[in-house]
Amino acid sequence: MSRKRKRLLAVLGLMAGLTVAVTLVLSAFNENLVFFHSPSDVVEKQLPPDRRFRIGGLVVQGSVKKDGLNTEFTITDMRHEVRVSYTGMLPDLFREGQGVVANGKLDREGRFIAAEVLAKHDENYMPPEVADALKKSGQWHENNGDHLKLVKPGS
Repeated sequence: MSRKRKRLLAVLGLMAGLTVAVTLVLSAFNENLVFFHSPSDVVEKQLPPDRRFRIGGLVVQGSVKKDGLNTEFTITDMRHEVRVSYTGMLPDLFREGQGVVANGKLDREGRFIAAEVLAKHDENYMPPEVADALKKSGQWHENNGDHLKLVKPGS
């Protein structure tokens, strides 16, 4: 085998190895990518069960039902609602009427099974994903530059 041929085979081998490595990295990245969806996205797009994603919205007043560490509640973006089930300790700041983001997946009945629930940290903060989803649905407007205010139906 000539020197030229050996170099060509070495370059082709390196390129094949690099292609395999890039493919594996992109595949792992895609599997770990978690998308954010609003309740309207979940209802309108009919997301498949068992696919991990984040959902965010406001906890509906009167929807929280606790049984030990099991908690069920409903979140809304003021257009659609999604029932959420969570087992574990909820954040201290979790309460009805407040913004939350939950990580998990849908079950076959369309209920969101949360593995983690995150609550807002003060009265002026709304998780950015929740605020964007509510803005998109037309339920929020800017107030004093940085803060968001809920637009209640009929006001």
